[in-house]
Amino acid sequence: MNGFCPLASGSKGNCIYFGTENTRILIDAGISEKKVKSALDTFDITLKDIDAILITHEHTDHIKGLVTLALRYKIPIFANADTAKAIHDTLGECPKFKIFSTGETFEFGDIEVHPFSIQHDTLDPVAFTIRTGSLKCGFCTDLGFVTTLVKNNLKDCDYLYIESNHQPSMVYASSRPATYKQRVLSRQGHLSNDECADLLLDIFNPKLKHIHLAHLSQECNSPELALKITQDKLQSRGYIVDVSIAFQDTLSNSILF
Repeated sequence: MNGFCPLASGSKGNCIYFGTENTRILIDAGISEKKVKSALDTFDITLKDIDAILITHEHTDHIKGLVTLALRYKIPIFANADTAKAIHDTLGECPKFKIFSTGETFEFGDIEVHPFSIQHDTLDPVAFTIRTGSLKCGFCTDLGFVTTLVKNNLKDCDYLYIESNHQPSMVYASSRPATYKQRVLSRQGHLSNDECADLLLDIFNPKLKHIHLAHLSQECNSPELALKITQDKLQSRGYIVDVSIAFQDTLSNSILF
């Protein structure tokens, strides 16, 4: 499959498949080997076909399946130095990493990867843009605040995978502890629906083909609400683009190149 598909998106685990003619990778590995294999079977892809796993940060919902996938299938792991150390400290047994520098573009196979800094409560969290041929794809979740750096990196994308985590009123009304609420709503937490939509207004461009709204909270958001807020704001500017949800427990819309 030449394209990408979110295999799982949310607080229970995150993983995205991205593939070209010559290179097949996963972005994060926060779900089990069984779930990854089952999802990849849909595209007639096996874990032996995966060339690398890119890691955004060390939270469990992004690395839970990493040791099994890396050791059993000998898949190289790409992360920055601080994230690699945190993963080693968290998981103990872990394969060797291929270390990238945040902010520096690197090539792998026939793709060009650019990791850039985001605001989140981990050591050195990143988002990615990936270029293949003339296409640019942006993958950016787990950020509590949209910086100018984020906007600049996500401009001119053909495809976007962007966090629309919560609705603040639902966070306040939830049964979650106060520490959780403070974290999620902080500048080191997660983007709300309105913050996501405002980001999309700032970075919209005429060649943008599809947006996945990602990392939705199952208790403090709903797919219908996230879609409505983003679509209403885009339509208010006359911006027309396909928008869909990246789901937690089922495959999301596939993007084919």
